Amino acid sequence: MEEKIGTKDLIKKIFLEYKIELEKEEVEKFENFLNIFIDKNSQINLSAIRKPEDIILKHFLDSIILNIFVEFEENAKVLDMWTGWGFPLIPLAIINPEIKFTWVDSVWKKLKAVEEFSKELWLENISTINSRAEDLWQDLNHRESYDYVVSRATAYFPVLLEYVIPLLKVGWIFCAYKLDDKEELKSIKKALTRLWAKIMKVKNYEIEEQKRVIVFIEKIKKTNKKYPRTVWIPLTKPIV
Repeated sequence: MEEKIGTKDLIKKIFLEYKIELEKEEVEKFENFLNIFIDKNSQINLSAIRKPEDIILKHFLDSIILNIFVEFEENAKVLDMWTGWGFPLIPLAIINPEIKFTWVDSVWKKLKAVEEFSKELWLENISTINSRAEDLWQDLNHRESYDYVVSRATAYFPVLLEYVIPLLKVGWIFCAYKLDDKEELKSIKKALTRLWAKIMKVKNYEIEEQKRVIVFIEKIKKTNKKYPRTVWIPLTKPIV
């Protein structure tokens, strides 16, 4: 692509290739975010993805692809679990300004970067929590308190479920961004049973011929208080 780095035309062109049309204000925010992210990435190495068109495709577009498949309920509370330097959190917050997004991570450097991005983009619908996962789940202000949880390309699926499902309200949804790996999808059968959850649907999509999915998982009953298990056990002994 020959377009100038960070231009509105580059952003609009890439999104339209995937049949996503942005509002003028959204384009401006994504343009600002692109420039801010590139600058920050040059300072502290946030991502190996550095070309503007690749950032737009593999970070911005991949984050908001969720909005093609789901419409958040009005005033929904959405938690992003371990967002990767603001993805999918910030792109989703840009195009869903009426929705409150929360992000939790124990790494202060990541939290600070995301807070700086939010401030520079004038995003008032994002809050952050500096906490270890094991502490958050014992806090009644968070356990079984969220309408949606999103997580993009993070932990092994059975491990991720054990951390996420306890945070959801009964009847609400976990949206897991994953590569199209049928074996990993099969691996969650036991975890779903133990955690009282079920797969609602799996939506497939491709970005530059890489096959990806978003798995939508509904919580069907309150989670047993023993989940998630104590530090490191979900990682070393996943429910499989």
